[in-house]
Amino acid sequence: MMNKLPKDFLWGNSVSSMQTEGAWNEGGKGKSVYDIREPSEFASDWKVATDSYHRYEEDFDLMQDLGMNCYRFQISWSRICPTGDGAFNQEGIDFYHRFIDALIARGIEPMICLYHFDMPLALAEEYNGFNDRRVMDAFVRYGKKMIDCYGDKVKYWLTFNEQNIFHMPIAFRISGYMRGDETLRELYEVQHHTMVAHVQLTQYLHQTKPGKLMGGMLAHQLIYPATCKPRDIFCAQQFDEFLNQNLLRVYAGEGYSPEVMAVVKREGFDDIYREDDLALIAQNKNDYMAFSYYASRTLDSDPIPEGCAVNYYLQYGDKNNPYLEATEWNWQIDPLGFRTIITRYYNDWRLPVFPIENGIGVIESWDGENMIADDYRIAYHRDHINAMKEAIFEDGAEVIGYLGWGLIDILSSQGDMRKRYGVVYVNRENHDLKDLKRVPKKSYAWLKQAIHSNGEEM
Repeated sequence: MMNKLPKDFLWGNSVSSMQTEGAWNEGGKGKSVYDIREPSEFASDWKVATDSYHRYEEDFDLMQDLGMNCYRFQISWSRICPTGDGAFNQEGIDFYHRFIDALIARGIEPMICLYHFDMPLALAEEYNGFNDRRVMDAFVRYGKKMIDCYGDKVKYWLTFNEQNIFHMPIAFRISGYMRGDETLRELYEVQHHTMVAHVQLTQYLHQTKPGKLMGGMLAHQLIYPATCKPRDIFCAQQFDEFLNQNLLRVYAGEGYSPEVMAVVKREGFDDIYREDDLALIAQNKNDYMAFSYYASRTLDSDPIPEGCAVNYYLQYGDKNNPYLEATEWNWQIDPLGFRTIITRYYNDWRLPVFPIENGIGVIESWDGENMIADDYRIAYHRDHINAMKEAIFEDGAEVIGYLGWGLIDILSSQGDMRKRYGVVYVNRENHDLKDLKRVPKKSYAWLKQAIHSNGEEM
């Protein structure tokens, strides 16, 4: 496919602060829930990460050389507000001003994400995270401060990374939850409180910074039914409605899914969803639809117990797809699924689509001399970019850009440095920091050519 993408197409990198920044006790930063997590055999602590707090200029130079013109990063809430809801830390605010200015100086569009799972420890300990509306209010206060500080410099905004994950069982690991029975009611509390915060900040950005854009982001769960058996198809559709479409409907200005709200009523969760919340949500509309995508999943309905909440279907019915290859982590590689999501988003919602995480995690090591020949990474990104181009040029989708995940190696979401996504190797292991040297892999030259040709030379 030779179609060339538009000149203003955004190519770039996506990261979170706790997986990159380090400097956990510098610059006035308070503790987050990640700062107290203990290392294990296959997980580092989070104290140094890839030390981008001190080395971001070096990383930005590599991005500029690659031709990247967009960088999505997360602001550390506890660096800005050490207790989560107290005095703001000017040293932290100044750091991100320098950070953003360094991007702009290199022609790289900054894109801010306000929350990527690292709840300030004080809020988690006192209130149990987003289960408590006081934490929701504290997040909105922090988010408004960030819009006030950086809104004149930054065009693209996100509130929450992969917001639908707050409606899955993993929510209890990423929402500041520290105690309790992990009930379905609590899962609905977390989901709703994060959405109310998102809507409030979307409204505030539109009111105070006209022309700046707020997106909603999913970890899109593309689920295939295991067979053409009607119950497999029905359960896959239910899962899609609860874990994808429910939030997309809010982002598009339609409010929550009637199917989801029927469960709210049946389970007696109505008191979570206050009338003024729902009125505010009904007024919301995002400016673009963002998502992460790495792999598709397949659902077998047979193991799902009768009466099981939809949120837990994958815990029982997740099944390998025999038609797809998989990574070492059993993430099944499916470029056509990428095209499917992009095309459906634009068909359904008529809002610009922005895939902001895509990549392949692989165990890699460097011998200190020879270039890492990661042809598998070249193949993965080539096939997914071509699938995106098919969605644009054959299906008519409007796409803002393509951001790879962690294109300079970072800690994985589990803290495992063995799982590498980058076209640049960072010389450290889980428990040996080495020298943190940045070393381009074979895929670096390929990606540079792809970006400089705007996707024409693949």
